[in-house]
Parts: sequence; structure tokens; C-alpha cells
Amino acid sequence: MKPLQDIIVVDLSQFLSGPSASLKLADLGARVIKVEKPETGDICRSLYVSNLKMNGDSSIFHAINRNKESITANLKDAKDLNRIKKLIAQADIVMHNFRPGVIERLGLDYTTVKQINPSVIYGEISGYGTAGPWKDKPGQDLLLQSLSGLTWLSGNEAAGPVPMGLAIVDLISGAHLVQGILAALVRKGVNGQGAKVQVSMLESIIDFQFEVITTYYQDGGQLPQRTKTNNAHAYLGAPYGIYKTENGYLALAMGQIPFLGELLGCDSLKNYPEPESWFSKRSEIKSILAAHLETDTTQKWLSLLEPADIWCADVMDWNRLLQTEGYQVLDMEQEVVMSDGYRFKTTRCPIKIDGEVLKSDKGTPILGEHTQTIISEFNL
Repeated sequence: MKPLQDIIVVDLSQFLSGPSASLKLADLGARVIKVEKPETGDICRSLYVSNLKMNGDSSIFHAINRNKESITANLKDAKDLNRIKKLIAQADIVMHNFRPGVIERLGLDYTTVKQINPSVIYGEISGYGTAGPWKDKPGQDLLLQSLSGLTWLSGNEAAGPVPMGLAIVDLISGAHLVQGILAALVRKGVNGQGAKVQVSMLESIIDFQFEVITTYYQDGGQLPQRTKTNNAHAYLGAPYGIYKTENGYLALAMGQIPFLGELLGCDSLKNYPEPESWFSKRSEIKSILAAHLETDTTQKWLSLLEPADIWCADVMDWNRLLQTEGYQVLDMEQEVVMSDGYRFKTTRCPIKIDGEVLKSDKGTPILGEHTQTIISEFNL
């Protein structure tokens, strides 16, 4: 039995942040009922990250909305809204990611929902919080990356701001909402008290940078300085970075520079014995190291570094990763099937409970697929 078995989630969210949170709850055993607009559904159904269409919807929608049910409702229609309120009255968790003010206009704000269901756990994600001059800005991932300072941590010094190639703000915000909801569930189990759990994307991505921002607070407000070459962390000294080799790439974490010089046969590195120089002269050191590592293969360097317990790794793409025993032993893949028979492979929940891998073969819901069933079951 999964830990959230018999927990009912009414998910009013769309796009990525909210649905990523409800996906995690579903994988932990919750029954997630996704409320969608009639005809069009979650906008994410037509939000494409590539030109790949899967069974009529975008690949990203399928990846993030599997293991759920779908009910259609026009929340501006009194009859449909009343149905959703009756469903909420029987739910454990309600969640949304509307902009501030929208949920109040719909009549599903926490104050109203709490009157319907006093012990409900109510989760919401906003872009920038519910107050302040930015509260009505669109909570879009790239925009949040750009505003939050995150884009000045990746890439080399001269590269300008570099965004991460993932919707990292959406996913981190969703993870934070899950944490808050689970904490509220624990408290509810103790004293029966409900909760309003609030997460903003801006707060989430600032918290994501807590290590480096704490450093910034303490060192007089000096901005992070990326290295000229092979940057992988704006604060860590040489050799930290990814380096081209004769036949690929090599990742190097922390290490003593003279010792690396000895292991790799690079005498020039022995000229930097002082740990302070690994920070103050890191671009210089990295340039020397980069030129040397291009003279032989990744496998050669790994054969010298790994036995000496130097933190290093081959740099793989997905084609290579998926062929490795290290990946295959994780059993990270699962096949899910939709009610119309459409099947697709995706990743599983990364959490184990009591040693059990959490999988579900329940695919993505067709828009409104469960509307009539849910209306009947919950007497809506």
C-alpha cells in the first residue's frame, strides 16, 4: 500500500509547477482528480517543447499528467462550479496555481473552500507571491530564472547570462509545494487541523540558490565571478569544471592541484601549491589543465584519477547513459497505458518506500475522460 492511498486531491492547476506537484502526490498513492476547461483542457496539452505530439497532446503534458483522472468543468458556470465545490467538500487536498486574484473571482479561494471543507489542505503556487509590485507578472520559468540571478551562475565569464535548459523554477516550486502539503498532512493526522500552503516561484528559486546567496550576504555583496573557461560553479576554485578530452569530455570536482599535476603528468600544475591560488588563479589553472586533458582520452584520464579517489566522471549523453549498468540497475523506466490503449515509456517516481519502487501503469487522462464517473461517484 502506497503511503497516500485513499487521499483525494482536487487539482485545479495547469502548465508545469502545480501539475508536477500533483504528479508526485499521485505517485505516492494519492488519487488526483484534474479539473480542466471543457474543449481545450490544461493549456499544457498544446504547450510543445518539441514538435512531438503524443496521442493528440504534447509530450510534456503526458510526462507530467500521467497517473491522474480528468474532469471537465467551466468554473465560470454556476452549475459546474457547484459540482466542483461538492467535490472539494469530499477532498483531502485542493491545489491551484492561478495568478493572485483569479481564484477569488472564481469563488474558490481558501476562505471559501475552508467553509466547505474545514480540514482541507489548500495548496497554491504563485509567480511572485500575493503582494508587491510584481504579483501580477506572469510566472513563467525563463522569466523567473532571469529575474532571480540564476542565469549568472552557469556558463563562462564572457558568455553573458545562461539559463538552465530545464523548467527548473517550475519543478522546484512544485517540489516545495509537495513538501508543504505533506507536512500539513502530518499535522492534520495529529490534530485534524487543515492548512493553507503557499509557495511562490520566486521564493523557490531564491531558496534553490541558498548556498551561494548566503556567501553573497557575507562577503560584502560581491557578485559571483565565473571563470573564463570551464566554469561549472561561480564560487568553487580550480579544477571544478568540465574539460574536453581527445575523444569526449571529463568532469572534475574538487582536488589538490599539485596532486592532479602529478597524477596526470602535467608539471605546470605543480607550480600552484597554495590552496588560495586555486581560487585566485583558477582561470589560469583551468586553461593549463584544459590544454593538457585534450592530449589523451577520457578513459585514460579516468584510469589515473579514479584509483586515486579523485572525484571525476565521464560526461555522457542519454544515448550512452541508458546503456550503462549503473543506469539499468536503477529500474527508472516504466510503461504507462491510456484508456484507449496508447502506450508510452516514461520515468518512474524516484522515491522508494520500505524498499519498494513506486510505479504505476496508469497513463494520461483523455480530456474529461472521468467526468461522468466522478459526477456519479461523488454525487455531484
